[in-house]
Amino acid sequence: MKQELKNHLPPLIFIFLLSSLFWIFSGAPVLNFILLFLGLSLGAFFLDTDHLLYWYFLKPELGESKNARILISQKRYRDVLAHLALYHKTHTSLIFHHFTFQVILLILTFFVLSSTYTIFGKGLCLSIYIHLLVDQINDYKKDPAHLKVWLFARSPLKPSTDWVKKYLIFYSAFVPFFFYLLVSTR
Repeated sequence: MKQELKNHLPPLIFIFLLSSLFWIFSGAPVLNFILLFLGLSLGAFFLDTDHLLYWYFLKPELGESKNARILISQKRYRDVLAHLALYHKTHTSLIFHHFTFQVILLILTFFVLSSTYTIFGKGLCLSIYIHLLVDQINDYKKDPAHLKVWLFARSPLKPSTDWVKKYLIFYSAFVPFFFYLLVSTR
């Protein structure tokens, strides 16, 4: 779990601090900072709910799923996190970690960042987008084959490693534009 925090918090802290810097000089209201912080915080962990869906709905018959549900029912949340850390790499058929979700997320993030003034929603969408992208980039660096397994699970696509690299570059290219849309809100 510590590794998850090390992977996901630095980009979100960077976005928060850089946005804050822009907003301080533009005279944005203090509420913007609070709403952005809350949106980024909630979005940072939203994708981890995918593992709960896995345990409760996708693979409830597995022993690890039964154990996780028992730990949750007993409110032993630290043990749930340890259990998740032990098994999360085996969860290769997740709903929110699939490439079709990423396409939907790209469209949704663009829509939310360009057409609404809700800082909380903007922070939430951007945080989810970056969380998924960070997971993909880290997995690509460590084991591109594993990334292809979970990113294209339940799909007939069998892309090459070079194609996956281009896929990641494509999705990464939107981050600066999304950041611009975020900070242009006052």
